[in-house]
Amino acid sequence: MGNFKTGGSAVRNFSGPAYRPGELPGELTDDKAMKTEIDNAHREVERLSRNRVALFEVMSDMIFLIRGDFVIEYMNASAIATFGDLRGRFCHDALNCNEAPCPECPVEQSRAQQNSNELFERKIGEVYVEYNYVAFQGYLGEQLVMVVMRDISRRKKQEAELAAMHGNIESVLHQKIEALHESEKVRQELSREVNVLKRELDRFGQQQDEMVGESRKLRELRELIHHVADSDATILITGESGTGKELVADIIHRRSGRQDKAFLKFNCAAVAESLLESDLFGYERGAFTGATARRMGKFEVADNGTIFLDEIGDISPRMQAALLRVLQNGEIVRVGGNEAVSTNVRVITATNSDLAVAVEEKRFRRDLYYRLNVINIHLPPLRERREDIVPLITHFIKKYRTAFKKEIDYLPNRIIDRLLQYDWPGNIRELENVIRRAVLLAKDNVITEKELAFEQNISCGGDRKEAALIEKRMLEQPLKDTIAELEAKILATAVDRYEGNPQAVARILGLGKTTFYEKMKRYGLIPNKK
Repeated sequence: MGNFKTGGSAVRNFSGPAYRPGELPGELTDDKAMKTEIDNAHREVERLSRNRVALFEVMSDMIFLIRGDFVIEYMNASAIATFGDLRGRFCHDALNCNEAPCPECPVEQSRAQQNSNELFERKIGEVYVEYNYVAFQGYLGEQLVMVVMRDISRRKKQEAELAAMHGNIESVLHQKIEALHESEKVRQELSREVNVLKRELDRFGQQQDEMVGESRKLRELRELIHHVADSDATILITGESGTGKELVADIIHRRSGRQDKAFLKFNCAAVAESLLESDLFGYERGAFTGATARRMGKFEVADNGTIFLDEIGDISPRMQAALLRVLQNGEIVRVGGNEAVSTNVRVITATNSDLAVAVEEKRFRRDLYYRLNVINIHLPPLRERREDIVPLITHFIKKYRTAFKKEIDYLPNRIIDRLLQYDWPGNIRELENVIRRAVLLAKDNVITEKELAFEQNISCGGDRKEAALIEKRMLEQPLKDTIAELEAKILATAVDRYEGNPQAVARILGLGKTTFYEKMKRYGLIPNKK
């Protein structure tokens, strides 16, 4: 790789002929200062060369350096793994171009302009690629062109399979998703890739499967999570119910330095006040009736790991003081004990209430609020990022048609439009419930108006039209099917209301543990484990 070569000949990068020890003119032979300067320059060139080569080699995208005479000068490891070693060959011959030079040739184009903001796409052999290019100068002053490629074969294959398998629904969803994605996502990501010295490339690729959607607010949320996840700072996640606060906590833990340690979740509103302190901090033997042995609390179990406290705004003043002690000193005191126990736990909290208002109204400690709110991550409601609704619909239909073994492959435009126009007061959780019920109740391979029931409609007992539709449906099918549907709705509603707490739901509905889990499994309310 000529422009990255190291060794004695690297001195040729500077003006004048290349001298070696013992070959300098007589008056310079004893000039130690000049020799030292040349040696230092030699080492600096080698260092820069090694750093640049190392940077290119670890990139997941394919990097080509092409000389002005169309010869491939350099390929990184990713490019060689995909196309084989093509160095030393003409680019139009090696990359299966029938013309010399290729149409829109990067070498030709870079002679007229230094770089291009356009995104090009072509097929090289059996591989589909997207690429861009930029002018690049070698260490010897030669003009090169750097071409950055990304393999999009998988995306092309998926597009073809979706179009062939799913017909109308995939066509409608694909058009809407592409309209949102392609104009913004592809161009922004590829504009970053052309600057090969940035490290943002891999991070965006890794985040696509964790939170569904590509709206501007969701991208900003991913960016913030990326920057704060690896610290040990306390994080307060705020947002309306159903916006995905627990999912964000999961992502933060997985990307933190504590990812291989314990991660405990605790809903402060789902536990009675009398049990909350003992659950979190543990208790000593004899602390209260039934305490026959010492028990460790959540903070001790999660030592060196992470604990997620949901609904933190609902804890009592007593618990606020106890939690403040943990955050200030890193110590807990078990119920019934006097000895302080040190613990190293990262605390992530969440609430759907406005803690700032609670502080002003003297319902929440100001000092604790500042301790919890070191970093605030606010989740926007679904109505403020409507461009994510169609991707979420697609995700939930795929999820529940598999869970319920339904062949749902068509969703009319009027249904999509209605879902887009709805304000979703219950946010993503409500959207998931609506799609889950619709898929469960669908008789054929299409979701119709009959299966689409919003939470507002369900809670409105005076809606005669809705009641008439329900009554009509009840009389069109066997009684056992109607009872099963009603039972599934009741279970789903209870699970949502108590935020997935199985003990609370089973207790409220008067079900035994085994019966409860059997029904949850029967109606697809337990997520499939991969």
